[in-house]
Amino acid sequence: MLPWTLNTQVPLVIVFAVYAFPVNAEVRYSIPEEKTRGAFIGDIAKDLGINDQRLKTGRAHIYTDGDTDYVELNVMKGILVVKERIDREQICGGISPCLLQFQIVLENPMEFHRITIDVVDINDNTPTFVKKNIRLEISESSLPGALFSLPSAADSDIGVNSLKSYTLTKNDHFNIKTETQSDGSSSVNLILETSLDREKQEELVLFLTAFDGGEPQRSGTIEIRIIVLDANDNPPVFTQRVYKAALPEDSLVGSVVIKVNATDADKDTNGHIRYLLSHLTDNAQNIFEINSESGEIKLIGQIDYENKKMYEITVEAKDIGGLVSSSKVIIDVIDVNDNAPLINLMSVSSQISEDSLPATVVAMINVQDKDSGKNGKVSCFANNNIPFKLASSLNNFYILQTDGFLDREKVSQYNISIVAKDEGDPPLSATQTITLQISDVNDNPPEFEKESYATYITENNAPGSSFFSVRAKDVDSGLNGRISYFIAETGINNISVSSFVSINSDEGVLYAVRSFDYEQLSHFQVAVAAKDRGSPPLSSSVIIDVYVLDQNDNHPEVLYPIPNKGSPVAEFLPRSADVGYLVTKVVAVDKDSGQNSWLSFKIVKSTDQTLFEIGLHNGELRTLRQIMEKDSTKQRLTVLVEDSGQPSHSATVNVNVAITDNLALAFSEFNDFAQDKSINSNITFYLVLSLVIVSLLFVIFIIILISLKFHKWRRSKLFSEYPNGTLPVIPYYPPRYAEVGATGTLCHVYNYEVCLTTDSGQSEFKYVKPLIQSTRQIISRVKNITYDDFDFVTIYATLLQNCP
Repeated sequence: MLPWTLNTQVPLVIVFAVYAFPVNAEVRYSIPEEKTRGAFIGDIAKDLGINDQRLKTGRAHIYTDGDTDYVELNVMKGILVVKERIDREQICGGISPCLLQFQIVLENPMEFHRITIDVVDINDNTPTFVKKNIRLEISESSLPGALFSLPSAADSDIGVNSLKSYTLTKNDHFNIKTETQSDGSSSVNLILETSLDREKQEELVLFLTAFDGGEPQRSGTIEIRIIVLDANDNPPVFTQRVYKAALPEDSLVGSVVIKVNATDADKDTNGHIRYLLSHLTDNAQNIFEINSESGEIKLIGQIDYENKKMYEITVEAKDIGGLVSSSKVIIDVIDVNDNAPLINLMSVSSQISEDSLPATVVAMINVQDKDSGKNGKVSCFANNNIPFKLASSLNNFYILQTDGFLDREKVSQYNISIVAKDEGDPPLSATQTITLQISDVNDNPPEFEKESYATYITENNAPGSSFFSVRAKDVDSGLNGRISYFIAETGINNISVSSFVSINSDEGVLYAVRSFDYEQLSHFQVAVAAKDRGSPPLSSSVIIDVYVLDQNDNHPEVLYPIPNKGSPVAEFLPRSADVGYLVTKVVAVDKDSGQNSWLSFKIVKSTDQTLFEIGLHNGELRTLRQIMEKDSTKQRLTVLVEDSGQPSHSATVNVNVAITDNLALAFSEFNDFAQDKSINSNITFYLVLSLVIVSLLFVIFIIILISLKFHKWRRSKLFSEYPNGTLPVIPYYPPRYAEVGATGTLCHVYNYEVCLTTDSGQSEFKYVKPLIQSTRQIISRVKNITYDDFDFVTIYATLLQNCP
């Protein structure tokens, strides 16, 4: 038989036979099994010698008496194809050859053809055993040559694809023996070649493999487990002579330390072993115990690496027959990090001065750790952000020292945490806190709250009253921060400041020593020093500007017209004066300042209220209407000058106005009017005044003679100092009316044009004369005096003011 592949189909025999029908034939094909649906089998039209049209007109179809149709006729192409998958083992089993037979029937005329298909076997089945594994029990006393039956394998394929041979796993004791039975099948037996020893090998696992002869070759395997039955002939034996275990010292009670194991080649009761501890030392019986059945050694007490680092125990194994063997167990205790470092303060300071230099030693420290290795290796450090550091001097010895300059005013106390940390896993640490006080030194001067101060005090204050206080701070402590206040010795208008102001040395409160007058002193400065009580003391100072506030304590002062007790001064008003004619101007000043010096003028009494008006703020007296014939030639007005202070002060002045075009007549009438009014009240005054004047005239005359003699001597001496006989020029300064401190209403030079009558020499109106600055002016002044205006009093006053 030729070999077939799945993709080849070769017609073997085409036989044409003629039956009773007009046309009939037999065609035979051969195909391999397991062809897929639609696979080509043969060109039936060609092989039968009929054309495609005949297949169509004859309505060709397949007729079979089987239950399953495996072949299909394609009438259009005239070919046979696989209709269903063909499995040879399912159709024929072990029969060979395996044939599929059917007929192709045609009509008009009726004819049929026999078709035979030979299904060729392929190696599509593996040899198999009924069971996957089998178990055999063989006594170790069995003799070589003993046979033990094994199951055979089965293969559905036939021919070369069927079962061919067996193989057994290579081993020292067994082999296989194959025999052919009368029905052609084969049997397999296991043969013992060498004796068994259960103590050496209690169980063997072998694999029996069956192979077929196909291409590619297929195989099947079964597992053979052989149990060697025991005999009681061996004592217990430990697996190790010495067991070693490592046990952390923090192991919990009940922990398994190690498990020892002894074996007995015997089985069952002969191989049953019990374990026990012997030769226990160092109280090991209170620390370890052994499970007699399992051989587990457990911890029943506490162990400490620092107390004992290793335990040595003897373990015995005994079987039921009394045979004993022993082994040694060495247990090493493993150190764990269970001891925190210990910090010992050998020497420590509780206080240090803030002026201590860097590297000043504060404390000496010793650090210990009972653990060993990395667990006992300790590093020590201090907390950060402080001016201290730890320095290692010797092993486990440290010194704590300053790492910079200290400032008690910023930090007065340090809580220094010393941390000791080992290198265990996890690491343990200990902390020791050192409280260090920083003692003060006097390194900070007092500081005032402001760089300068300004305060105000109202004039006319009560002496001894407080008007201001200063406060300085010193961040030092104790006496170094205790402050005393002093007034620096300075002058105010060449007068010691202590005459004006005093200070409370403890509180810094300023007191007025005297009552202040704004018109004399409106502003002054006081330098206050703050000094601590340290050693050496430190101080600082501050300037206080003191401003005196004005009060309305001065009455207005009338400068013009000048009030007098003699003959009244008259202002002359011509009858032809128009409305608004300026008669005169009342001039007044007030030594106060600000609102207290604002003056207002008003007429409070007048001969004719319809004739005059006065400016409220400028004091100008003007006419309200034209002068009429019926108006009196003598007009007297009382003007009130009032300031704006609270409460206000005032002054009055009388203004006499003469209405006339004849000045002589006006003077005569006005003087008669004044004399008639005051003759009775002033007669006594004039009598006394006359006596005094007569007495003074003689004294003045004598003084003038002496002064002239002295002047003549001075003049001769003065000419001797200047060779050319020329005296230095002395400038003339016009009079000024000004308020004290230049704060009044009249702070500039005022010139007034005054009209006088022919008899004005008899009035009390006086001009303000300039100060005579030199002897030359005195002499020229005396020379220019006429007999009409010769005034001994004036000459005498001039001499007193200017002569040395």
